[in-house]
Amino acid sequence: MAIEIRPVSAQSRSELRAYVKFGIDLYKDNPYFVPPLVYDDVNTLSPDKNPAFEFCEAQSFMAYRDGKPVGRITGIINNAVNARTNQKSLRFGFLDFIDDNEVSAALFDAVSEWGRSKGMTSIVGPMGFTDMDHEGMLTFGYDEVGTMATIYNHPYYVDHMHRLGFKQEAEWVEFYIKVPEQIPEKYSRIAQIVQQRNNLRIKKYTSRKKIKEEYGEALFELVNEAYDKLYGYSPLTKKQIRYYIDMYLGIINLDLVTLVVDPDDRLVAVGISIQSFSKALQKSRGRIFPLGWRHLLPTLMGKSDAVDLLLIAVKPEYQNKGVNALLFNDLIPYYNKYGFRHAETNPELLDNSKVQDQWNYFETRQHRRRASFRKPL
Repeated sequence: MAIEIRPVSAQSRSELRAYVKFGIDLYKDNPYFVPPLVYDDVNTLSPDKNPAFEFCEAQSFMAYRDGKPVGRITGIINNAVNARTNQKSLRFGFLDFIDDNEVSAALFDAVSEWGRSKGMTSIVGPMGFTDMDHEGMLTFGYDEVGTMATIYNHPYYVDHMHRLGFKQEAEWVEFYIKVPEQIPEKYSRIAQIVQQRNNLRIKKYTSRKKIKEEYGEALFELVNEAYDKLYGYSPLTKKQIRYYIDMYLGIINLDLVTLVVDPDDRLVAVGISIQSFSKALQKSRGRIFPLGWRHLLPTLMGKSDAVDLLLIAVKPEYQNKGVNALLFNDLIPYYNKYGFRHAETNPELLDNSKVQDQWNYFETRQHRRRASFRKPL
């Protein structure tokens, strides 16, 4: 049967839910796939919910054969990044498809045609609206359980990308880190020296309202400053910052948030970790209702044996000065308090040695790798 491509209406919650659920159902028998929360992905794709639509355009497509869904893709034009880089790039994301050359070709034909109609000259991905979304196609580590912040995909995806003429552009690596029972002595000594030399202080909070009032916006402004030169970075707007403050401060354990400030209380660095929701999301299949909350609630209450290193940002002038040691010198005792046995990093650009060098003091293994792909339109 021929492949039928249907555009998905971003104004239809039911169409978006079907779109998101296809990306979950495709992996129903895969023990390594961690589904997203359906609610979150639907909101990400909804112009009335996601503030990135202030400077982005998007169109999603689903592929059908004999009336059954067999693939999906979203085209995204980030006008802010294109203006910064002087490019006309079409991003693709939310890519999933059965192992069928006709299906993958039809999906990319549809999204490419949409991009060309908007004046785009190349296509790159998988990427989201901004760096707060999932990015990078998994190329190694298919037998590792994923995290809530990363993409999982079947190994055959990479073969399809090459067959369709895409070339690898950027590469990320991820690390599995054993949480030490004690802070390594040398690491602790470095943290003390860095703190004294730069006259820095650790700040912790027990009140969500207070951290939001005092450092909510400053936290994400620091992210903008620290990540500004990274591959494809899309600076967060004021509206996005308010959106993410409300999103993250509602679920994170404040013990797992560490701020580093200078003598004037200006934010120098931040480390945000979150208990791993991977197992809970697998059990809930990405759903909260009617019974998914029963799987998610224990993790929300802190019951997990793993922690995800959600976000680490250091002010540029303090990078390469060992400030990261201050963050983890504070966080590691909390990891042990909550019974976390291992930590997992978010994707780190392969050439970002400044970030990767910080793991040299711990027992680690590089367990996943992912890439972005580009080709002319």
